[in-house]
Amino acid sequence: MPVLHTLRRDARGLLLVLLAAAALHTAPAPAAAADEPGWTAEPAAGTAAARPGGARPYFYLEGAPAAVLEDRLALTNTTDQERTVTLRGADAYNTADGALAARPAAPGAPGAPGAPGGAGSWFSFGAGATVKIPPRTRAVVPFTVTVPPASPPGDHPAAVIAAEAGREVGVRVHLRVSGPTLAALTVEDVAVRGRGAAAVVAYTLVNRGNVALAPELHVRADGVFGEVPGRGPRTLPVELLPGQRVELTEPWPGAPVLDRVRVRVTVTAPGGARADAAASAWFVPWRAAGWTGLGLLALGGTASAALFLVRRRGPWRRPADGGAPGGPSGRPGATTPAPEHELTGASR
Repeated sequence: MPVLHTLRRDARGLLLVLLAAAALHTAPAPAAAADEPGWTAEPAAGTAAARPGGARPYFYLEGAPAAVLEDRLALTNTTDQERTVTLRGADAYNTADGALAARPAAPGAPGAPGAPGGAGSWFSFGAGATVKIPPRTRAVVPFTVTVPPASPPGDHPAAVIAAEAGREVGVRVHLRVSGPTLAALTVEDVAVRGRGAAAVVAYTLVNRGNVALAPELHVRADGVFGEVPGRGPRTLPVELLPGQRVELTEPWPGAPVLDRVRVRVTVTAPGGARADAAASAWFVPWRAAGWTGLGLLALGGTASAALFLVRRRGPWRRPADGGAPGGPSGRPGATTPAPEHELTGASR
């Protein structure tokens, strides 16, 4: 008997192992693996700006007008098949909400190959504009950035774009033309939206200088009853590029329930940039005010109706003296004259 029990237990365990193996074999591959491009693009290591270990998060290039700057891009094929990657330069810009993006390669658009004006047109990859990368291979592609002679000083944000089969990867390029720099910005279109916990302070930031800014925000609010809790200074998760305009909102959970508030938005940035703007807003609990108004309206209606009914009844009159049955004289058959209508209710 013990031997049979052991065999049954072993058979059951073997069956569970087989079922688990079958499940693993038939399980679909993770979605992340299917989305992997199979290649990467990054700055090649080996420069003074590299992080410990040789990795660089982006390119940093600086030179005077008419200078030719050089750097290298590393492309790594992690698959077992050959990859064909095309390279180009593009202008970088801020989207409406402050995120960084690169201009598309539309014909004639800033950042497209050969397009005038944008820093993306300053890039040249020579014969390496199209790169074939063998399986399990790393390719290093040199490129140059030729700064036009009349380029204004300051930051000219750009990116190196690597593309294959409709998929693009951008590598940031901090490109600065030597010369005087100016950090300047303005705050515009301040407004308060929403109420209660959903209240936000909306505003627009504009970079009026020629360098990228890392702005810091401070929101102050003053009401009729004194200072209202605002938002303390904090660095915004936005890099504001030169000449760019972004529309931002700041949560304001400390907004009052009932008050008239003047909100002042102050923004500073390294380099001496500072700007502020203000707006006023009413905070009224409209739902409570609506119910109170309906209650007062109903009370007024009831009082008006009662007064109307009292006036409809008219004055109370006492019967005339000697008003025995049969008339005022008491004689049978005598008639009682009809009373006159009183307009004022005064006795005659």
